[in-house]
Amino acid sequence: MEILMTVSKFASICTMGASASALEKEIGPEQFPVNEHYFGLVNFGNTCYCNSVLQALYFCRPFREKVLAYKSQPRKKESLLTCLADLFHSIATQKKKVGGIPPKKFGLQKENELFDNYMQQDAHEFLNYLLNTTGDILQEERKQEKQNGHPTWVHEIFRGTLTNETRRLTCETISSKDEDFLDLSVDVEQNTSITHCLRGFSNTETLCKCRSKQEAHKQMKRFKYMDQLHRYTKLSYRVVFPLELRLFNTSGDATNPDRMYDLVAVVVHCGSGPNRGHYIAIVKSHDFWLLFDDDIVEKIDTQAIEEFYGLTSDTQRTLSLVTSFSISLGTEGEPR
Repeated sequence: MEILMTVSKFASICTMGASASALEKEIGPEQFPVNEHYFGLVNFGNTCYCNSVLQALYFCRPFREKVLAYKSQPRKKESLLTCLADLFHSIATQKKKVGGIPPKKFGLQKENELFDNYMQQDAHEFLNYLLNTTGDILQEERKQEKQNGHPTWVHEIFRGTLTNETRRLTCETISSKDEDFLDLSVDVEQNTSITHCLRGFSNTETLCKCRSKQEAHKQMKRFKYMDQLHRYTKLSYRVVFPLELRLFNTSGDATNPDRMYDLVAVVVHCGSGPNRGHYIAIVKSHDFWLLFDDDIVEKIDTQAIEEFYGLTSDTQRTLSLVTSFSISLGTEGEPR
């Protein structure tokens, strides 16, 4: 067993070295971004869900800058945020431009039993856990420093506001309720687009009774519970997502409602069901796209992103491509 593990590790290192060398050559010395590093993350068995989310967040520039700034502050007791800051700092300060590192601390999140192991988990759940926990840590620190009342930088970067407006048919009175969110889940349909799904998300709903409540948060239906099967199944629908997006269904008092959002990262699930498969991440860095498959990093053409839209109804092939995704929208600075 020890010999097999040694051979496996040696083979992994050789693969990373070859991949890193090829990536650096493909980008080219003149085009390689200054002070940028492209490092894959070692998979500890089934931690691809974690690796893909970490890569997506690392290449969200405003988030990365805040995490690195947190690292420079006086040392605090170990937490999810200090582990994240250590990992980001380790990548950002590497002497080499490309390579691979093991994110050991992120395989052992003792604050949450669901992720305190090397088993396969849901990337979407991990993203929510990471952002919510990081926000809670910052809020607690502000409370101790008596700086309450201001949003944390996690909320400044990711928080949106969902306005739920209810018009009663009988008395025609209108009431509205605002709810904050860090991620927005939408239903998906076959051969459609994210724009269409967002339009369906904000469609008018008729309430049977005045006291009924509309859902403020809808779960994404890539993994849908089927009553007849008594289990979740995966919807491999083809859903097109653009590289730029304008949100058309904003409220009347929204700030800069015509702003455009750039696609910066996609976390993709490859496989036929929620309990099996593999996660990868596609990220935009400066003017090109990269595919992160654990410790393997490859430069891809923009056109290759279309391969991850999903499958059409008449497609007959194995589900070897990613068919579910979490999209991170923004710009490398502020949304424009």
